[in-house]
Amino acid sequence: MGTRVDSLELMKQLSRSSPSKIVLLVVDGIGGLPRPETGRTELETARTPNLDALASRGVSGLADPVGPGITPGSAPGHTALFGYDPLTADIGRGILEAVGIDFDLQPQDVAARGNFCTVDSSGLVTDRRAGRISTEECTELCQQLDGLTVDGVTVIVRPVREHRFIAVFRGGGLVPQVTESDPQQVGLAPVTITALSPAAGKMAAVANRFAVRAGEVLAGHYPANMVLLRGFSEKPHFETMTEIYKLKPAAIASYPMYRGLSRLVGMDVLDTGPTIEDEFSTLKQSYAAYDFFFLHVKATDSAGEDGDFDRKVKVIEQVDEVLPELTGLEPEVIVVTGDHSTPALLKAHSWHPVPVLLYSPWCRPDRATEFSESACVVGGLGRFPATQIMPLAMAHALKLAKFGA
Repeated sequence: MGTRVDSLELMKQLSRSSPSKIVLLVVDGIGGLPRPETGRTELETARTPNLDALASRGVSGLADPVGPGITPGSAPGHTALFGYDPLTADIGRGILEAVGIDFDLQPQDVAARGNFCTVDSSGLVTDRRAGRISTEECTELCQQLDGLTVDGVTVIVRPVREHRFIAVFRGGGLVPQVTESDPQQVGLAPVTITALSPAAGKMAAVANRFAVRAGEVLAGHYPANMVLLRGFSEKPHFETMTEIYKLKPAAIASYPMYRGLSRLVGMDVLDTGPTIEDEFSTLKQSYAAYDFFFLHVKATDSAGEDGDFDRKVKVIEQVDEVLPELTGLEPEVIVVTGDHSTPALLKAHSWHPVPVLLYSPWCRPDRATEFSESACVVGGLGRFPATQIMPLAMAHALKLAKFGA
């Protein structure tokens, strides 16, 4: 099929509108590693009768979000699921967070994703998430940082959720090609931000000075007494999923970053509540109005990053309990997968391929009788790039015309 650009062009040529519906259920970070005591992953430990029943009627496999051995961030993991090449459709985390909270980005703005964090008396990071402070506390701290001016650049600070915020740098001569200050582990000091291109020197200097100023303002606000910045980025432009796939797509996600990503690829982002039950209820309420739904569950990833194996198991079981709300709607295609693996044993994203379950009345079922990593290893889809999930979903929804004579 040539390059990924050619693949999207092919989708544009073959895609056709139809009444059939596709639901892409993304259980964030669903892939795991076996607990040594049991030899079972989080997904294999969870009691999932509804997912298992769907697997017995569908076809399974494993997907690589970026490539074998490559650990993906959330943005490339999701762009791959939507069919975009994650190597070329790079979206900075700052832009995703900003768009996700409906921030009005201006031309030449550079946005960064921020974490409130905890540093000790030596300036070493002891908690990268400041104990996951409340969103209310985050809002109060953002108000204290908002509007700081550094070398003629205004820094606009807005809360996202819990310990996360955005910092939008507004001023002339800024480009986003800089490193991040997050050391990605405790016991180290925040990293000095450096320019990755000659033109980015001003951005690096402004960001470093802002971080210093922020530390001074936050000094008395333990545990949120410092900031970490990453994902410096400008707003990109993508062909929309409607232009490529002829779909009327909607996103149901409670977490801002995923709402932002959905907007960037042209989805309508639906209002929903914070719980898994809320999101599935929103799906039912809006089901008649769209033919593609991206339904996102965040809590599995959070539990994995916290190293909480049992909590991740419980979230997977919650998803399974409400799955009949989805299957009862009888969409022509249901895809259940993740954007990456987040094993609790690693407390981080990992390079392991992600389990995939595809159900359609027109699929060719394999012999899987459960939805798990071990079942997906021998599933009928095999191991394949995550960018192929959308073409498979479109085909099983009878939304692709024949290629060639």
